[in-house]
Amino acid sequence: MGISSDNLHGLVLAVSSSVFIGCSFIIKKKGLKKAGDTGTRAGSGGYAYLYQPLWWAGMIAMIVGEMANFAAYAYAPAILVTPLGALSIIFSAVLAHFILEEKLHIFGVLGCVLCMVGSVSIVLHAPQEKSIHSVKEVWHLATEPGFLVYSCIVLVLVAVLIVRFVPLYGQTHLVVYIGICSLMGSLTVMSVKAVGIALKLTFSGMNQFIYFQTWFFTVVVIACCLLQINYLNMALDTFNTAVVSPVYYVMFTSLTIFASMIMFKDWDSQDASQIATELCGFVTILSGTFLLHRTKDMGNSTPVQPPVHGSPSHNNSNSNS
Repeated sequence: MGISSDNLHGLVLAVSSSVFIGCSFIIKKKGLKKAGDTGTRAGSGGYAYLYQPLWWAGMIAMIVGEMANFAAYAYAPAILVTPLGALSIIFSAVLAHFILEEKLHIFGVLGCVLCMVGSVSIVLHAPQEKSIHSVKEVWHLATEPGFLVYSCIVLVLVAVLIVRFVPLYGQTHLVVYIGICSLMGSLTVMSVKAVGIALKLTFSGMNQFIYFQTWFFTVVVIACCLLQINYLNMALDTFNTAVVSPVYYVMFTSLTIFASMIMFKDWDSQDASQIATELCGFVTILSGTFLLHRTKDMGNSTPVQPPVHGSPSHNNSNSNS
């Protein structure tokens, strides 16, 4: 089965996006580390990283990657574009291993491979993109009861996480920061797709910026992105990059595809075997992420030698534990 011209454009843009975003994690992490040496860390609520050129370089790389990802959604369905974000896991984990010395254990490598296998499975069985001729069509889909209920649930969960869980568990539980980013990210992608379609139609001669719906989706994109950036910085400054990237990927991808399924009804045109294969892809991705998360400290730990009774090193190890 051949790939359409639009899907090919979306594929190339999505892969390019993953390269830039994967590199941006590393550059931003180095900037955050330098900022933490001279001021209040981002994980503690500080904003010293805003004065670090490295952080801004990473931010520029992320913006370029997000722009490529933005364009990809205008050409291809979310279920095809979003899983390709797994490539950013590979780039960030490998670069973190060599540049940040955040050692990636062999089981972490296997976890990344499983994420890739699951992503390929989803991409190969992704449904065809629906033809949309106006941003008003997207607005109609976004204001149907199903997606309105989903949006309300997301906003309530994000509010609870920010007000209740961030102060108590933000520094110890990665899922708090990443949960906020992923939940808002699912709404961001739906709005990005709407704006991308509006731009694509406008460039083809059908101006979509005369409709208030286009501007509404644009405001949602900006607001959601700013919130995601803030909490992603906190996650990167607090936890290991090799763990942040895949956990963010899995949660973001799962929620985004779920939101796309509700809004665009992607699975309506698929049979049971295709849906089952996509679900197996999700399970494979989740398995890889779980494996990576459970073994995240194995590569950083040094082998513990059997203690010699009464030795000074034994006493020192006890005093430092």
